[in-house]
Amino acid sequence: MTIGLKTVATGSEPVPVPSRFTWKSPDGLTLAGYEWRPARQTAETTTSPIAVLCLPGLSRNTRDFNDVAKFLQFVGHHVIALDYRGRGMSEWDPDWRNYDLTIEGHDIDAAIAHLGLDRFAVLGTSRGGMHAFAMAGRYPADRMAAVILNDIGPHIEMRAIHRIAATLGHNMTHASLEEVAISLQRTLGQQFPAFQMADWRKFAGQIASVSDGRVVLDYDPALARQLASLDDAGPVADLWHLYEKLTDRPVLILRGEHSDLLSEETCRRMLDTHPNARLKTVREQGHAPMLWERETHEEIARFLKGL
Repeated sequence: MTIGLKTVATGSEPVPVPSRFTWKSPDGLTLAGYEWRPARQTAETTTSPIAVLCLPGLSRNTRDFNDVAKFLQFVGHHVIALDYRGRGMSEWDPDWRNYDLTIEGHDIDAAIAHLGLDRFAVLGTSRGGMHAFAMAGRYPADRMAAVILNDIGPHIEMRAIHRIAATLGHNMTHASLEEVAISLQRTLGQQFPAFQMADWRKFAGQIASVSDGRVVLDYDPALARQLASLDDAGPVADLWHLYEKLTDRPVLILRGEHSDLLSEETCRRMLDTHPNARLKTVREQGHAPMLWERETHEEIARFLKGL
């Protein structure tokens, strides 16, 4: 179901406000997402710009895509963002073992069917990009026509995973969003050296919300159990065989200049092994780029144009 579709005026054209929708997972959970209907149809082509399906990072939610979605909406795209189970507005799973890429993939497929998406591009941040790798085997290039990978590649630097695991599920409740912002600055300041306190406050508002008078991070803390068994001696995940399935469609790689998860070496190999891949480095940002700035929005729009 779709909730509350309205329009607001921007200049002479009405711009639909984001609309929340829900769908059911194959095992019965109520999951949620947002969509931004296109503000206008372009006169340049006979077909509408491609729909864009946005998939967030491990513990993140649809609010990460607010800025880029509004930009893409204004240039004519239909943009959809999904909350995985246990994140954002989606229902938590009573069994933490279901916070799994395969099960989440079934949920994504159910959302695509619910929305009737015939042809789309994927914008995947971190874990969302891993879903895009897997989706290449389920959706041919004439259906999933292009992929934007936001700071994720076939080789993942394990030091970044350990960094994420060290904080995931901890300090879930805070006295204020200001306190969340200060915590983010303390833990991620080296990756986002240009951020001012206003940026950290904005970031805090994306990952936390007020509930019953408390400020809480918007995910199930049981999600941390997925990373609890990390072993330094274990093999590093190799996803190159999945990346190869994307070589029949264009790929845009976004890499944070200070990312500790996606290395420059991995990016070079991604470009060397894909005939239609290109790289955009997001300056002064780490893992993962926030997708706030106009320069990145325009790069994404250029990439999508004409698909």
